[in-house]
Amino acid sequence: MTIAPQEFPAGPWLLRTEHTVYAVRLADGGRWAELAAWGPHGAETGPPVLPATRRTHFITPADAAPAEYLPYGLRPFTGADLTVRRPGGERGLWWTFTGAGGDEDRTLRLEFTDEPTGLRVALHYAAVPGTDVILRWAEFTNLGAEELHLENLDSAAVNVPVRAGARLTYLAGQWAQEFQRHQLDLVRGRFEMASTQGTPGHAYAPWLAVQDAAETDGPAYGLALEWSGNWHITTDAEPGGAVRIRAGRVPHEGAVLLRPGGALTTPRLACAFSPGGLDGLSRVWHRYERQLAGDRLHRTRKVLYNSWEATGFDVQAGAQLELARIAAGMGVELFVVDDGWFTGRLDEKGGLGDWQPDPAAFPAGFDDFIAQVRATGMDFGLWVEPEAVSPASRLYAEHPDWVYRTEGRTATLVREQLLLDLGRPDVQDFVIGTLDTLLGGHDISYLKWDMNRPPTERGRPGAGPAGEQDLDAAHVAGYLRVLDHLRARHPQVTVEGCAGGGARIEHATLARTDVVWPSDNTAPLDRLAIQYGYLHAHAPHTMSSWVTDAPGVFDPRPRSLAFRFVLAAAGVLGIGADLRHWSAGQRAEAAAWVARYKHLREVIHHGQARLLGAPTDATCGVQYDAPGGGRTVVAAWSTGRLDGAPLVPGRPARLRLRGLDPAARYRDTATGTEYSGAHLLHYGLPLAWTATYDADLIELLDPTGR
Repeated sequence: MTIAPQEFPAGPWLLRTEHTVYAVRLADGGRWAELAAWGPHGAETGPPVLPATRRTHFITPADAAPAEYLPYGLRPFTGADLTVRRPGGERGLWWTFTGAGGDEDRTLRLEFTDEPTGLRVALHYAAVPGTDVILRWAEFTNLGAEELHLENLDSAAVNVPVRAGARLTYLAGQWAQEFQRHQLDLVRGRFEMASTQGTPGHAYAPWLAVQDAAETDGPAYGLALEWSGNWHITTDAEPGGAVRIRAGRVPHEGAVLLRPGGALTTPRLACAFSPGGLDGLSRVWHRYERQLAGDRLHRTRKVLYNSWEATGFDVQAGAQLELARIAAGMGVELFVVDDGWFTGRLDEKGGLGDWQPDPAAFPAGFDDFIAQVRATGMDFGLWVEPEAVSPASRLYAEHPDWVYRTEGRTATLVREQLLLDLGRPDVQDFVIGTLDTLLGGHDISYLKWDMNRPPTERGRPGAGPAGEQDLDAAHVAGYLRVLDHLRARHPQVTVEGCAGGGARIEHATLARTDVVWPSDNTAPLDRLAIQYGYLHAHAPHTMSSWVTDAPGVFDPRPRSLAFRFVLAAAGVLGIGADLRHWSAGQRAEAAAWVARYKHLREVIHHGQARLLGAPTDATCGVQYDAPGGGRTVVAAWSTGRLDGAPLVPGRPARLRLRGLDPAARYRDTATGTEYSGAHLLHYGLPLAWTATYDADLIELLDPTGR
């Protein structure tokens, strides 16, 4: 369907998701599009929620409008979404509406053209079936005769109707402290999150939730940028009281060159809505990520053991097999050898790039070693860091031009390594060939892709003027090309995404991997806070989590082995401790937890998750409800006093559940205790914490299946 400007219908365009509607209309004679409504079905009936103002003081009507996307020129003061520089230095576009198209209720394309430059901008919308997510992105085509430099090229602008300013919820932190949930009220001014580290980074996740500051239990709006490189999300509480968010990629060179005849598409921005606050919004994101997984959603995420914390770089077949046999005896299903398995990797100074198994580590041969691991009944997995290269490696000696570098400048080593320029096709081909050789030549069913450093001297000498390069986008494209090749060529291999922990977790990566690694910090209370934030934005089936012996970094209070197992079982269970030092009693306890997790993981991975309380509460948890009803799993933790003494002797802590049928009866399969749904909703699940009982994984069955 295509509509010429003069045929534009009087009413707004509507995009419908499962439970929501997104309405867009043209404004000011067709010079821009603006939001008419965003909310539950029926919200579009009535006047626009953010009506255009007819009187402005010291700003233009476009600056005050709830515009969906506007260039600098039309919107000169309060934050433009696109800034274009012409060869003479002029910036600004004054475009007009030139057409529309799409499929009713599902897709929309609005086209605007600036005649002097010949730049055509198409704004795209798509409703994701089976979810409450609208995808938005922009497409630029240079139909003119001169080169254009796109200095700002956001994917979209999003207007959120609020009354008293916005309550922003965002995820921030640092390495080993990712995904910490933060909130602030933005009544006036600007709040910005960004990364220029070549990945989303540890400091901020490209995700934001917005609510009315006066009604934080009410509707919640969410944004998530699908981009593996540099990015920003900027929120403005604008002079007229509106809240407007811009999001998009950030060019490394400061601008992207668009030659005559050239075209460029921005990353997709996922826009979500829930009437049920942050809790409801989290389930919208979980459902969307299940859609991203496609058929891979039904692949069992197996219980793994990873050898890194036990052996570090000292990978020797004998020690690895000892760990493998112990792990297999506890019911582990997958054994992963981490860093240190390849030639020259005695420490972090060598080996990266030379991806051949070290014959000294595997004297009987690598395939013999894998066969012995598999003989225990477990699958076999391997760690790689294909974007990295060691200066002492053979690869660097043969291809020093393959790393990012600035001519005449000394390279900065991070973790004693350099970063390959994955934007180069020859580097991509090398990585693809390396992974094909490993996965095709050995019986490997799991691959952990790591990245442990950002680009520093990010240049590509000899490839033309820096202003004509787009290194960040090229690296992202190369990274995704390799992942797409892995998915197509080796569909049976489970892929884990990692970047020094959680530095590269966003929807482009999640669409191509099976699980991701949220943080290198596995200490119990530290990890509880990380996972609490993570589950606001991402689904449990993507969250790899290990049981280790690691002491706390930010919260040093110790917790039991049970606490660690229940914590790791809240997502995809793994073990990373040195099992050789565990007692027979600890191994038996671990085996019992592994068995219990296997019994419950279908509900954990596919059910609706609800966050119960927060890590700052004395008792908190996560509730998982089976898709068809009738079965609920609760992961619960005591984060309070270590002596286990209740505030009132004999009176247990209680954890209120949510979303249950008040009239149903639920039976605890471990104790046989029965509860009405009303009791669990009103009073909560009783938990008699003690010094040795500080976590539990509880299954509740409703015999009626309601």
